[in-house]
Amino acid sequence: MKRVLVTGGAGFIAHHFIAEALKRTDWEIVSLDRLDFSGNLNRLQDALKDNPEKHRVKIVHHDLKAEISLWIAEKIGRIDMIFHLAAGTHVDRSIMYPMQFALDNVIGTVNILEFARTQQLEKFFYFSTDEVFGPAPVGVAYAEYDRYNATNPYAASKAGAEEMCVAYRNTYQVPVVVTHTMNVFGPRQHPEKFIPDTIAKVRDGDVVTIHSDPSCTQSGSRFYIHVLDVADALLFLTERSASLRGICPKFNIAGEREVSNLELAQMIAGVQKLPLRYKMVDFHSSRPGHDLRYALDGALMHSMGWVPRLSVQERIDEVVLWSLQHDEWLRTAQMEMAL
Repeated sequence: MKRVLVTGGAGFIAHHFIAEALKRTDWEIVSLDRLDFSGNLNRLQDALKDNPEKHRVKIVHHDLKAEISLWIAEKIGRIDMIFHLAAGTHVDRSIMYPMQFALDNVIGTVNILEFARTQQLEKFFYFSTDEVFGPAPVGVAYAEYDRYNATNPYAASKAGAEEMCVAYRNTYQVPVVVTHTMNVFGPRQHPEKFIPDTIAKVRDGDVVTIHSDPSCTQSGSRFYIHVLDVADALLFLTERSASLRGICPKFNIAGEREVSNLELAQMIAGVQKLPLRYKMVDFHSSRPGHDLRYALDGALMHSMGWVPRLSVQERIDEVVLWSLQHDEWLRTAQMEMAL
């Protein structure tokens, strides 16, 4: 039986990955998390409450800004694979506190890589982001090995951490695999994010801010992807781990299609059968360091046989209905944001 370590296990993406892994594998899973505002054990409890295999999850508390001591390493135990999903991810916060993101994402990654060197790992999966490539001009979608062009401290910290992973593969032979994805959404997401925030604002009749070009006529766009599709892609890669050749192979996990933020807000309002009240705002004036359009080329994963299981419309339908039926997750985040 494999033993895997998931960093940031109480975070949004990682807790869904853990739940999916329990359903589809016989792994023993160690969740490593510092349990700050983004890491919430209530997520894991809620996701696993009806899972008869939840006993296979062990929770270890640790902040990766500090090295993994012998005592923490003993609590973790022997590990076969590492999924490094822990990261500071909020662009606005990174602009306000760049050093915090350098510590969380670069130093934190080095500390988990140092632990990885002590293990006989099959694979070390580093979960990166589309933002390392920077803004994508219309008609451009970045492939796995395109150049970096970070436009904010969050993106730069993720690019720096990714390069440390490459360095550890080249120097110490840590068997690194890198994935890039973008704008993940799903149940239990922190409501400061666009989709849950829009769900709540449409429900309450509030105005939704749509970031746009300077003319305020064209909204930003993304390849939004559901968190269960991300988890499915990661498990797809682990099932093929023995065939992932080369030094630091990289894979883009891309959504089904590009969706503008205005179209997405309209989809959310449509599911609720409520009007959309919105205003278009010049994104550069309101959010310096943000980019209007991101795009990843998902052709490599498609050629291997992986595509998202459902359309973005079907996934939005699911998430809106789930969120309205589990209002405590919207209310919890609104309360946190007010503190």
